[in-house]
Amino acid sequence: MKTMERIQPSQTELDLILKTCTVSRETLERFSVLVGCVYEWQRKTNLVSPGTLDMIWTRHIIDSLQCVAICPDARRWVDLGSGGGFPGLVVAAVLAEQEGAVVQLVESNLKKAAFLRQTSRKMGVDVIVHAERVESVTEQLKEVDVITARAFAPLYRLLEYAAPLISAGSTGLFHKGRGYESELKECVGLWEFDLVNHPSVVSDDSTLLEISNLRCMSK
Repeated sequence: MKTMERIQPSQTELDLILKTCTVSRETLERFSVLVGCVYEWQRKTNLVSPGTLDMIWTRHIIDSLQCVAICPDARRWVDLGSGGGFPGLVVAAVLAEQEGAVVQLVESNLKKAAFLRQTSRKMGVDVIVHAERVESVTEQLKEVDVITARAFAPLYRLLEYAAPLISAGSTGLFHKGRGYESELKECVGLWEFDLVNHPSVVSDDSTLLEISNLRCMSK
């Protein structure tokens, strides 16, 4: 079991958190609860890559926190394939005190959905967990500001899932690694969209793709 010292961020990690996005002390406490729950559940459910656990504050918390920094005014979020709660529960932790904020997490794996529900309660944040397949949920959702996904699916597939939302005015915000350029090429002829590339603050090999005005080319 990790000690409370390991569950807290180091000073270097704390400095990077505050450099990435302004957060309250209460939000930092919610992050610590999330980290503790990930350590606990990781023994029985593979929430994150085991090799990243010792870097959880950088690789998962801060990496997720970038979403809020990019879209600071967004209040209605949907996270696809939420898994261990990244970025969905991190976003929910930041928005916990914001009036009108709604964070919805989509996770078809029932064990991971149970983790999301239990952890959100321990964090003291309100989220809506959809224990369903992504394609059956996105058609039902309305009035979403930002739709996120991290380590979930290739970009062309994400755009298929998110099309009902982005086409209606939502913004897609997708974490991608070093192969993102090839994923963009896979979308040529299938989709047109406006793109802003946000280099990651935690890794030179990662980026966040901000996508809007999505148009299907096959219609």
